[in-house]
Amino acid sequence: MGAPLETLFAGGDRLEFAWRGPGPEDAPTLVFLHDGTGCAATWRDFPETLARKTGCGALVYSRAGYGGSDPVPLPRPLTYMHREGFDVLPETLDAAGVREAFLVGHSDGGSIALLHASTRRALPRVRGLLLEAPHVFCEEITVRSIERTREEYLQGDLRTKLERYHGGNVDCAFWGWNRAWLDPGFRAWNIEDRLPEVTVPVLVVQGIDDPYGTLRQVDAIERGCGGPVRRCILPRCGHSPHRECRESTLAEMAAFVRGLAGA
Repeated sequence: MGAPLETLFAGGDRLEFAWRGPGPEDAPTLVFLHDGTGCAATWRDFPETLARKTGCGALVYSRAGYGGSDPVPLPRPLTYMHREGFDVLPETLDAAGVREAFLVGHSDGGSIALLHASTRRALPRVRGLLLEAPHVFCEEITVRSIERTREEYLQGDLRTKLERYHGGNVDCAFWGWNRAWLDPGFRAWNIEDRLPEVTVPVLVVQGIDDPYGTLRQVDAIERGCGGPVRRCILPRCGHSPHRECRESTLAEMAAFVRGLAGA
């Protein structure tokens, strides 16, 4: 991530963040929302590169319980993504002074972006959504993959890898996500009812080989959203298009943002 991270307060917690490129008074802001085991640092240089290609600034932050942000009590409520989208994200944007935003959400972050965009608080600030492997309901393939990830954390080297990014928050970050998704009650999790309220343009980037979700997620978003949806389906790509198919993902996202910013 380069320079040391700064901090802001939102949702009652101290959150680490980094800013790349122009400030919010000079250009629209790409707001990066990480996945369920990620944080600001796991995006690496992708935000800075996309900001440079679009002329936007980039706000990258770690949600509470991740990276160097404040920890949270466990277990997380099964509505944790609703709270992030409805309450914490708008407070974060206010604290950072964001005036005009494009939300770039990966996995859980994509779901949070959709939830926020379905609220009145999102408009007119949010101009569009750029989603990677988002979820709008719980699939069996997702549960099976998260079960395997739990075994990798307990028996393999996944905990060591994640600790490099989360430090003392590593167990909070992993178990907060893993136990929520594996809770039997989470099988009923579904946010399709919120999609008709999402009226801003949406880009969905999905890897065809994603072990955490299928094209049914993309179909539901395209069918349910109240605004235009563009899909980008990448062959030979798994759950992280910005790493696995970096150049294709950058090109799609940059073109999408430039088109909306020009409009």
